[in-house]
Amino acid sequence: MADFFEQNPEAEFRPEAAPDVIKTLLEEFVQQVPSPAHRVALEACALARLMTESLLATMLRQPDAHDLFDWLRGLSFIEADRRGIFPHDLAREALCADLKWRDPDGYAELHNRARAYYMQRVSHGVGPDQRRLLADYIYLHRDNPSVRPFFLWQESGTVFTDGLRADDVEEVAEMVARHEGAESAALAAHWLARQPEGFRVLREAGGEPVGFLNCVRLEGTTAADRDTDPAMRAVWPVLIRNPLRGGETASYFRFWMARETYQSVSPEHTRLVLNMMQHYLVTPGLALSFVVLADPEFWRPAFEYADMARFTEADFTVGGRRYGIYGHDWRTTPPSAWLELMAERELNMGAPATRPAAEPLIVLSDADFATAVRDALRDFTDTAALAANPLLRSRLVLGQTGGDAATAARVAALRKLLRETAEGLQASPKLVKFYRALHHTYLQPAATQEQAAEVLDLPFSTYRRHLRSGIEELTGRLWLREIGNLEA
Repeated sequence: MADFFEQNPEAEFRPEAAPDVIKTLLEEFVQQVPSPAHRVALEACALARLMTESLLATMLRQPDAHDLFDWLRGLSFIEADRRGIFPHDLAREALCADLKWRDPDGYAELHNRARAYYMQRVSHGVGPDQRRLLADYIYLHRDNPSVRPFFLWQESGTVFTDGLRADDVEEVAEMVARHEGAESAALAAHWLARQPEGFRVLREAGGEPVGFLNCVRLEGTTAADRDTDPAMRAVWPVLIRNPLRGGETASYFRFWMARETYQSVSPEHTRLVLNMMQHYLVTPGLALSFVVLADPEFWRPAFEYADMARFTEADFTVGGRRYGIYGHDWRTTPPSAWLELMAERELNMGAPATRPAAEPLIVLSDADFATAVRDALRDFTDTAALAANPLLRSRLVLGQTGGDAATAARVAALRKLLRETAEGLQASPKLVKFYRALHHTYLQPAATQEQAAEVLDLPFSTYRRHLRSGIEELTGRLWLREIGNLEA
């Protein structure tokens, strides 16, 4: 059968439709399996894009998987590269289909363990390692019909992501001219001059560009930029309706393409998407992101699956060609909640499930946020008053509890955030005095501020100065968590 598919690449193997064939294949594959643990190790290897010894230990919940990994490595249908081992495609499909049919709960549990492994490491990864982990994570979604048609995983591994070099400018402009025309190429040249740091280039091993990605910082644009580029002019009203707060940024993926295949499905496209995902996860203060698509309807299933909204009002025309826009508000659904949503959809083989109604998140300005923090400190011991505080609907709190948490749970989360953030001031000798003022005024309050000053053995004016500085320091730390992209 493997020979047949090697000779007929246009044929599609659908193992779930041929259980008898799968049974025969599996009898051949696993006839030498020594134990149930070896069988689960084989199934885990089939689920993961690349299996390592540490991943195998996590998926099997064993402290040491060395012997099982060595056994897998010696199987005739297991291949290896410098990053790990993986089964032949036909073996992988057969094993996964059998496990899904025979033990759907076990299939889901192995997915959950692999996902937890990847997400824990993605949050601490950087650069190429992080993109590789994201690729491994997306691979878990490969059988979902909203994902499968849009990613290619059989890539050579010789393409890498790099920054823009001086001699790339002409090649990048030529790519745009080839696929979008001279007018778009002139606009790409504009952004090459205005924000060159926003370009990431895909290169072959020899350094030749095979694709690129251009991200424009919208808050860094000028009226002249918007007059020049219709894309900026079209998206600007969206930004006005969703204003950025201090420390926030908005990203606009203005151009992205492979040299030969443009925005069609290709290994280069997969790498470009991984770069976008990495940007979403690691960009401090990312509030909004947008992506330009030449064929938005073709990509609709994938973008809807990824919780990206269609912004038709931001569509624009260049050179007689209409471009569509998808986007996401990361303040409403921050990366942690977004990854949880992707996890819910991972094993759902139908259309993306609609998210259940939850407490709506509100986007507070920095001034309103500071006022809400002061009010929350004042009402720290008053549950009824805290229940009305707008922080209960902020990203800060909902990121801890989820949007469907009861009011009591969100009040408790807010109290915990205030207390733990205040206590964190004690780590600095210079800030201990500010913590003590906060503690005796709000967390364990004296009857009056005058009595708090007496407990601290401070002149009232000094006490008030310490209290004011403590509130400012605590507010600043909470604000960084409110606008940050990876929650502390």
